[in-house]
Amino acid sequence: MIRIGRLSLFFYGHFDMDHSLHRVSAQHLSTHPRMAFLQGVRDIFPLTLAVLPWGILAGSMAIETGLSFAQAFSMSAIIFAGAAQLVSLGMLKAGASTVSIVITILFLTSQHLIYALNFREPIHKLPIYQRLAVGFLLTDELFAVGSAVNKSLRFAYLFGAGLCFYLGWCLFSLIGIVLANTVPNLDRLHLDFSIVVVFILIIVPMIKNKATFIGVLITMISAALFKYYQFSAGLICSGLLGMFAAMLCAKRFVKDTGAAK
Repeated sequence: MIRIGRLSLFFYGHFDMDHSLHRVSAQHLSTHPRMAFLQGVRDIFPLTLAVLPWGILAGSMAIETGLSFAQAFSMSAIIFAGAAQLVSLGMLKAGASTVSIVITILFLTSQHLIYALNFREPIHKLPIYQRLAVGFLLTDELFAVGSAVNKSLRFAYLFGAGLCFYLGWCLFSLIGIVLANTVPNLDRLHLDFSIVVVFILIIVPMIKNKATFIGVLITMISAALFKYYQFSAGLICSGLLGMFAAMLCAKRFVKDTGAAK
């Protein structure tokens, strides 16, 4: 279920979006596969290091929930979705049903459908095994760095960036699994703050216009309010409110621009 959005990369049509950290012209992305691969590794490496505490937390939390060493590592290696892993482990620890866990994770990771649609145009001509590989490696971080070269994406670049992040995540999770048996109560170190840091690094450079800024602001305010009043579906609702506000703002801007002309 977690991979539904990512694997849609190889059969959905193009969805035009402009989520870019900074536009990089086509000539700046090397046509040589090896160089494009290394450039992908270089571009995502800072974000890979940033999820070190997050990976350690996911690995240690899996052990504390009662998973074996093999199960804990397999969760990071196969599911490969940090937020989904932490939420599902928390719900499992709280005794939630399998159905509720699956539904929650499906909504939590639904943004990958949009990510896949955004990469559809430059990727759809690749062989299916390459599209599946990119679909498996597609994360928030890969989307962030990939959006910077959206129209000139090459498989080598995406594979290099995605593989670098994947290996880093598995390594950090492995460290967390080992530390869970030697350092008790790792969750009390507030390693989950790294999640906030990573998304700040991803989101802030994407705020390029008024509509995006309004959307982010509304999401932040509503999320804080929902959290304060302990509304269980607050995270999803705040995201929807932010998107709706951004859409209205964008439409108003287009209308005002048209009237000015």
